[in-house]
Amino acid sequence: MKRRHALSALVALVAAPVGAQGALPKVEVWKDANCGCCKDWIVHLQQQGFQVEAHDTGNAAMRRKVGIPQALGSCHTAQVGGYAIEGHVPAREIKRLLKEKPEAVGLSVPGMPVGSPGMDGPVYGGRKDPYEVLLVRKDGSTRVFQSYS
Repeated sequence: MKRRHALSALVALVAAPVGAQGALPKVEVWKDANCGCCKDWIVHLQQQGFQVEAHDTGNAAMRRKVGIPQALGSCHTAQVGGYAIEGHVPAREIKRLLKEKPEAVGLSVPGMPVGSPGMDGPVYGGRKDPYEVLLVRKDGSTRVFQSYS
C-alpha cells in the first residue's frame, strides 16, 4: 500500500507544471484523428506543462468559430485561456500570450513550417525553415508576435 501511495505522489509531481505561477490552463485541440504532426505538437505542449484534451473531429469548423481567418489556417486549432491557437505555435509563445494578455483572437503559425513544434521529427533531418508566430487581432489583422529563423 505504501508503495502505491509513493508511486502516485511521484506521478503527480512529475505531471505537475514547473514554475512558480501555478498550473497552466488546459489546452483543447481540434484535429484530424490521423494527423501525426498534430499528435507531436500535443506532446510538445505536454512536455512544457500543459494539460491537453484532443478532439479528433477536424478543425475547420472550430477555426471559423474562434475567428481565425482561413488564410492563417493550419492542421489543428486550439483554445486556451480564452485565446485561439492555430497551427504549430511553440508552447513558449502560448505562455507569453497568457502572461501578456493582449487584446487579440490568438496566435497562428500558418501552414506547417518544418522545424516548428510537431514538424521537427527525425523525418525532417534537422531541417528548420524560418517562420513567424502571428498575433491575430480581433479585426482579423495580424502582427508578428515572434520570428523563428
